[in-house]
Amino acid sequence: MGTLTYDSRITASFDDRILAHLQSVIWSKLRRGESFPFTWTDPMRSGLGRASIWLSPHVSLSFEYFGGRQPRLNPEWIEALTKAANSPAGLTLVPEPDGPAAPAGAR
Repeated sequence: MGTLTYDSRITASFDDRILAHLQSVIWSKLRRGESFPFTWTDPMRSGLGRASIWLSPHVSLSFEYFGGRQPRLNPEWIEALTKAANSPAGLTLVPEPDGPAAPAGAR
């Protein structure tokens, strides 16, 4: 499990593979100077288990991975996550598309 830390105060845990895909999409948008919301569910947290943050190039963000190797990225999943990030609702986790770009052994 990797960790995304937002503004040194909010942390969220994700599987390393999911986190690597989120990082690719988030960095791409922040590099272009775009701000956007990111919402995820976390049933382990108190309350309803849903969190939302406003991502901006002006707020610190870090990605820490449990594993030492970079997971293989699925371009189709990055495209689907980017489409979600560009929507009015902002970035949300969408399921990874099945297909040739995501070999079964790479997940």
